[in-house]
Amino acid sequence: MSKSQSGKKTPVDSIHWRSLFAAIAAISAVGIAIGLGLPLLSIIMEKRGIPSTLIGLNSAMAGVASMLAAPFTTQIAHRYGTSTTMVTAIVLAAASSLGFYFIQNFWLWFPLRLVFHGAITMIFILSEFWINAAAPPRRRGLVLGIYATVLSLGFAAGPLLFSLLGSDGPRPFAVGAFVILLAAVPILIARKESPTIEEKPELHFLRYVFLVPTATAAVFIFGAVEVGGLSLFPIYATRIGFSESQAALLLTVMGIGNFIFQIPLGMLSDRMKDRRSLLSIMALIGLIGAASLPLLAENWLLMATVLLFWGGCVSGLYTVGLSHLGSRLHGADLAAANAAFIFCYAVGTVAGPQAIGAAIDVAGTNGFAWAIVFFFGLYVALSLARMAIRPKRA
Repeated sequence: MSKSQSGKKTPVDSIHWRSLFAAIAAISAVGIAIGLGLPLLSIIMEKRGIPSTLIGLNSAMAGVASMLAAPFTTQIAHRYGTSTTMVTAIVLAAASSLGFYFIQNFWLWFPLRLVFHGAITMIFILSEFWINAAAPPRRRGLVLGIYATVLSLGFAAGPLLFSLLGSDGPRPFAVGAFVILLAAVPILIARKESPTIEEKPELHFLRYVFLVPTATAAVFIFGAVEVGGLSLFPIYATRIGFSESQAALLLTVMGIGNFIFQIPLGMLSDRMKDRRSLLSIMALIGLIGAASLPLLAENWLLMATVLLFWGGCVSGLYTVGLSHLGSRLHGADLAAANAAFIFCYAVGTVAGPQAIGAAIDVAGTNGFAWAIVFFFGLYVALSLARMAIRPKRA
């Protein structure tokens, strides 16, 4: 049985559609706003003549904010309630997004980034906690596959919205803030069904990073490969002979793989006795796919085919890793572990671009592929070792 904020118990095998719609709709609206805001801010800084190094440093505040906010999110939600904390974070995110328009001083954009992405991080953590808590155990993978699919649509819709609105005037900022505020509506409607964190987590925050290492390592690898790969793949593709438009199309193919494979992978994870096996298989596919990139340099179609499946497997690490986390923990421990999950993702987004960029400098163009092979190889070794040391018990 599971328990909602109202105290009513519901069967564990039923899907709480109102709760799931609230959490998924909220995080999707936030995804649209992020997809709109990130290119918008970069373009504006470029127009103002801000050096690329400072633009990159300002953008890196997103990862720093996530790492700062994650350890405190569960404690705040325990004290004030899940839905109240989420709505407050939504208001902070919307207000800070408008602040980027009204505050012209570039250096004040650094604390604004911390507030904006810190609030976004809290929304992500509590939305995923809500989804995991509301999902029935036997259909958790399906539910999280739906979540990942809708979220990817939100992220894709953001840049499309940016292309329509442009970067001039207050309109893109106002639209972004409005979309973020829309996220509060489904949360307020379903607030009585939001999960409560009745007790403080039993362990120190960092202990949750290592409590379910197969899940937290999966999201670290996902963050490193997704952000590092997406950031540097255009450079890699053009250096091996593809045009900019061909490189952009390859990234689009990866995005399609991300979109179409999440629900099937989630459903497959529900049928497996041990989700760690699926995580290992996807990481192995990621390793093989990355290792094959240098061999595909002269064939765009073959590379596109590999990247279609590769993109699905990389993103599947997030979906199945989150599902594995939800199958292992409950209540306050699940909320705290969800915060650790997002923390590890943030660390990956900082470490990945640095490591892959350094590998290209040291080993040449193919250093891009070898760095990604290294990340996946580490995960395959960890997951296989965990399954050998701690086999799943019935």
